Amino acid sequence: MATKEIYLMRHGEILTQAKRFIGQTDLPLNNRGLKQAYWWRQKLSGVIFSRIFCSDLLRSRQTAQIIAAERLASVHIIPSLREIFLGEWDGIEVEKIRSCFPKEFRMRGESIADYRPPGGESFADLQKRVVPIWDKLIKNMEERILIVAHAGVNRVIICHILGVSLSELFRMGQDYGSLNIIEYTKYGLRVKAMNIIPDIH
Repeated sequence: MATKEIYLMRHGEILTQAKRFIGQTDLPLNNRGLKQAYWWRQKLSGVIFSRIFCSDLLRSRQTAQIIAAERLASVHIIPSLREIFLGEWDGIEVEKIRSCFPKEFRMRGESIADYRPPGGESFADLQKRVVPIWDKLIKNMEERILIVAHAGVNRVIICHILGVSLSELFRMGQDYGSLNIIEYTKYGLRVKAMNIIPDIH
């Protein structure tokens, strides 16, 4: 029986200057992010995907569509794969939140899994949103699929697979344009590779 694999990727680098809380703020890829996507398009040219999925945010769609070009598999957009929603913090500079809301900023650091920014989601909320669609996508899947999502989404999925507490999620590298490979084994899902980074300069 052929090995079943899920290629779980983070979108390429985005167009932003100052360090911000970027959740569902809909930003495009920057030039480096486009290069990362084209690098994966070439690198994965010999890999056959039965289906390709991405979130409806622009950066995810751009990455998936570049990789999917000239393939038989079309891109299926799944809104539930959106990045965590950070409410009133979404799109705001990190230093501004740190200085204007020091108590809330500290509370988030002390309870990263459960803290909700005003009007937003916690990572626990994100996991509850994402895992059901993850389970649906991989159920009865064919040999290999590609999912282009986001750092937070990928981390909560990997925590779910490994049975790791969400308090540990930032110990998992998920750089821009990185790839994780997850395979089915007789023991269940196995994280075969994590945070493979495009080789561009």
